[in-house]
Amino acid sequence: GCEHGCIYCYARNTHNYWGYSAGLDFEQRILVKENAPRLLEKTLRNPKWQARPIMLSGNTDCYQPIENQLQITRRMLEVLWRFRHPVGIITKNSLILRDLDLLTQLSSNNLVHVSISITTLDEELRRKMEPRTSTAAKRLETVQKLAAAGIPTGVMFAPVIPGLNDSEMLAVARKAAEAGALSFAYTAVRLNGDVAQIFENWLQQAFPDRAQKVLNQIKSLHDGSLNDSRFGTRMSGTGKLAQLLKDQYRLAVHKYFQGRQKPPYNLELHARFKDPQLKLFP
Repeated sequence: GCEHGCIYCYARNTHNYWGYSAGLDFEQRILVKENAPRLLEKTLRNPKWQARPIMLSGNTDCYQPIENQLQITRRMLEVLWRFRHPVGIITKNSLILRDLDLLTQLSSNNLVHVSISITTLDEELRRKMEPRTSTAAKRLETVQKLAAAGIPTGVMFAPVIPGLNDSEMLAVARKAAEAGALSFAYTAVRLNGDVAQIFENWLQQAFPDRAQKVLNQIKSLHDGSLNDSRFGTRMSGTGKLAQLLKDQYRLAVHKYFQGRQKPPYNLELHARFKDPQLKLFP
């Protein structure tokens, strides 16, 4: 689950697997894997494990509010640093700055990439759509502080929801570049499983005057459906509107991100740190 409560979140459906609802249960009944750092260490010690970037927040946000108390993400970063293993992080929460010390260490060895997700610069829309996330201003400040510390940081404009935030592509890209982001990407919204009804109910309450138009535009991205599970198109959509988003994205990158890129991950160090006898040496 995730306390952020983003109404469009594709991960909501995973709560059904555990017998909970994709609605309020997803936001309020947070399942915690407290032994995650120990399991990670066990994996990284495995002689057969080959270093490749591990993604934190591939499903729910690893810096949601409960992390402030449990510090599971921080302990995982400590393990990753001890074993000199590459990691990617995506988050909407400025809590990531708490771990600036570890991120700086990882970055000094090209072992970390960070992406800050920004969905809108409109604070009223953010409060309605992502009620317990950091403000856009706070997220841009987070990008700035991470970049200033030398941590390769990008911005993910996601999800793009036609009729709600699609007009903000260039504005978000410009703000991201000004804050020091090295990369910019986007994904189109898709409403999988129970998320479709949850989102539609919210939309009718929050924006009754344009709810149907928004839903129709989302469908136009996915061949008449609110969801698209096809690999290769589910993140970008198809059709005229999808092409328009791609064109806006190319313009944004051309205008604000030419010559910027994150350094490649260092995949060579980890092998030297599998053995606890070696991990003390730089």
